[in-house]
Amino acid sequence: MTRISILLLFLWISFPILAQDSVVYKPNQIRDFKLIPLPAIASNPANGWLFGIAPSATWRMGNPESTHLSNLVGNLLYTTKKQWLISSRSNIFLADDSWILVGDWRFFITSQPTFGLGSSTPNLPEENPNQLGVWQGEQQMDYNWVRFYETVLKRISTSKFYLGVGYHLDVYSKIENFIDEEMAQELTFSNDFYNQTKGFDLDKNTLSGLTLNAVMENRDMAVSPYETNFALISYKINPQFLGSNQSSSTLLLDYRHYFPLSEHRKRHLVAVWSYANFLVSGNLPYMALPSIGYDMFGRSGRGYSQGRFRGESMVYSEAEYRFPLQKSKETFGGTVFVNAASCGSKLTQENLFTKLNPGYGLGLRVMINKENRTTISADYGFGQKGNSGFYLNINESF
Repeated sequence: MTRISILLLFLWISFPILAQDSVVYKPNQIRDFKLIPLPAIASNPANGWLFGIAPSATWRMGNPESTHLSNLVGNLLYTTKKQWLISSRSNIFLADDSWILVGDWRFFITSQPTFGLGSSTPNLPEENPNQLGVWQGEQQMDYNWVRFYETVLKRISTSKFYLGVGYHLDVYSKIENFIDEEMAQELTFSNDFYNQTKGFDLDKNTLSGLTLNAVMENRDMAVSPYETNFALISYKINPQFLGSNQSSSTLLLDYRHYFPLSEHRKRHLVAVWSYANFLVSGNLPYMALPSIGYDMFGRSGRGYSQGRFRGESMVYSEAEYRFPLQKSKETFGGTVFVNAASCGSKLTQENLFTKLNPGYGLGLRVMINKENRTTISADYGFGQKGNSGFYLNINESF
């Protein structure tokens, strides 16, 4: 869900649709469908007040003993700044986990602060001492964003491994930069300077490409795992003949592991996550560069705003201790977490790991559907130099 500073959930309903009494499982037929519509009110500095719905759905496409739970999370939000945030993100497991379909569709008319490249950028706007005439620190950006990602993965025999391909499209348009009305605008914005230097248009950028993907899916339940692990290797090729402004390629690595601390209460566990994204060849437009908070569900970088750190390369790690808050019931749980991110940029001559930006925090979990582990998660994270944030989402962070 969208990163927020205040979020009030005031209704949840969970009900089965198309559930069948028969024990005969027809392949790829929707069963045990449960929808949780979540009308929401939210607020953050970038968007003002947001109003709308944030539904979450789960279902199965086959025998529960051999088919993972499929899930979809959506947003339909309108803001007091006349912005729209519309998205749908899904993981669909076909019968016997023979195929996985992964979708990420978005249409945003929105704004967001950007701070420049690398891990050493300040919070407040100032002239970059290494790039005279260029802003660094907080700079607001208004833009429209269309995303269409769809990946198809085929299971290798009866193993936990999958291979597949995907198509990924990002279109950023109507990009406008500003500081505020009281500050002089004579310096060049980070986004404009980077795009001008790399030969990209300042108003609209397109990234269109194909991915080659290898996945290990070994989690007991993808939405809120209790044990085992997950791994992803994704190599993306963005050729100009598919519509990209410039040809490029990137490499994405994602690994997650879950360590139960009790055989009787598997909700009592330690979870670890490592995530890395690298520009391998060519150039990416500024908005498409690796950045915290731009994983599929926008969960990385708690303690900082989305897009706070950006560069041609990024490495992120997180560890989270999860525990139940009741002796015998699973309704309430808690978590404490620590994370760290580093971004490198050739343009600013800052190497990866030159500086780490740590974060930490704690959170509350409310499980509203025990069978499917559908959970409302509320976290407060702290970063360095006064950065902090409140995050409310559906299901675990990773």
